[in-house]
Amino acid sequence: MRRGSLLVDHIGELVTNDGRDGDPLGVRRDAALLVEDGQVAWIGSARDAPAADRRIDAGGAAVLPGFVDSHAHLVFAGDRAAEFAARMAGERYTGGGIRTTVGATRAASDDDLRATVGRLRAEMLRQGTTTVEIKSGYGLNVADEARSLRIAAEFTGDTTFLGAHVVPAEYADRPDDYVGLVCGPMLAAAAPYARWIDVFCERGAFDADHTRAILACGQAAGLGVRLHANQLGPGPGVRLGVELGAASVDHCTHLTDADVDALAGSETVATLLPGAEFSTRSPYPDARRLLDAGVTVALATDCNPGSSYTSSMPFCVALAVREMRMTPAEAVWAATAGGAAALRRTDVGRLTPGARADLIILDAPSHLHLAYRPGVPLIRQVLHNGVPR
Repeated sequence: MRRGSLLVDHIGELVTNDGRDGDPLGVRRDAALLVEDGQVAWIGSARDAPAADRRIDAGGAAVLPGFVDSHAHLVFAGDRAAEFAARMAGERYTGGGIRTTVGATRAASDDDLRATVGRLRAEMLRQGTTTVEIKSGYGLNVADEARSLRIAAEFTGDTTFLGAHVVPAEYADRPDDYVGLVCGPMLAAAAPYARWIDVFCERGAFDADHTRAILACGQAAGLGVRLHANQLGPGPGVRLGVELGAASVDHCTHLTDADVDALAGSETVATLLPGAEFSTRSPYPDARRLLDAGVTVALATDCNPGSSYTSSMPFCVALAVREMRMTPAEAVWAATAGGAAALRRTDVGRLTPGARADLIILDAPSHLHLAYRPGVPLIRQVLHNGVPR
């Protein structure tokens, strides 16, 4: 059924991400945008705007593509507020608290898990996130990993099998056996609900050999590769991800020159997660180093109950500018087009003809205000698939 056309006009600043004239944001002034059947049909000057069935007057505000959050862990039960308080009192983050969430998640009903995902997805949408990737990783057995992904698939097409998050307690002395489970029955049960496979390649989680084996099995099952890499210290994850053609390596906090060179010479995106550093009081990634080397950078929330319990992409944009030496334009691009690149999506993260009509209208005249006014609810309106939300 035809939805009818929708014109958004009197746009003071339109961020298209078309990269024209050397401006990666492709900013247009005094612009308008036409939506038809859930897609962007036309963009141009407000004075040349075509007629439409319906109209939204942006009132001189900025309009941006919807945020693309390419790294989130939304299927879980319980919280770890006490762990956060302990970190703020000086304890170091090790990743060990993941097992606490595993226990709560296994004990939760489908309806409880679905309610949590729905609540967080709604939070994200209110804050301008129109595309989100959702990982499993808090089940860590065949049945709970499969149901986590089945529930996640009700909310997004970008679902990621993260059975290799950590080795669960029952396999603590048998990591090789757990890797065999992940590569065998768990992958078979999870793959019908997943687009991607991911591994936490880190000391205390999975080493390079185990990571390679798991990702190779995922690729053989038709899944794309993503990777948690180099969060807690230097390691082989980034270069392994590049070698395997990963769409994205995520965290990238501790990088060698060889890691940066590998990323710069590849199509693998470096996805940075400043919410995790904020919540764990860890060093922030050096985004400036990556950008200056020519690496494609994305920003994501890493929304999870342990190390980054935020659903706010505007907050991550502000952190990236303040703490990671990104310009506001670079941060906005990374949170939109960069996230789309990390998911290998060409239909989102931009506002050009043919793109999905996912856009946000700010209560501000420019994208600069996302970093300039941190913590302020600047998202006036969201359109998802061309439908006001």
